[in-house]
Amino acid sequence: MKKIARFFVNVKKEMKKVRWPNKKEMITLSTATISVIIFFMVFFSCIDGILTLVEKVFN
Repeated sequence: MKKIARFFVNVKKEMKKVRWPNKKEMITLSTATISVIIFFMVFFSCIDGILTLVEKVFN
C-alpha cells in the first residue's frame, strides 16, 4: 500500500513540473498536426490510386 501512495505522491510532483502550452501554442501545434495528417492522407491516397491503376494495367 505504501508503494501505491508513494507512486501518487511522485505523480503529483511530476505534474507540477509539466509546462502546459498556452492557447496560442496549442492552436499552432494543433494546426501543424492536422496539416501533417492531411498531407499524409493525400499522399497515401495518391499512392494507392497509382498502385490501383498499375494493378489494373497488368491484370
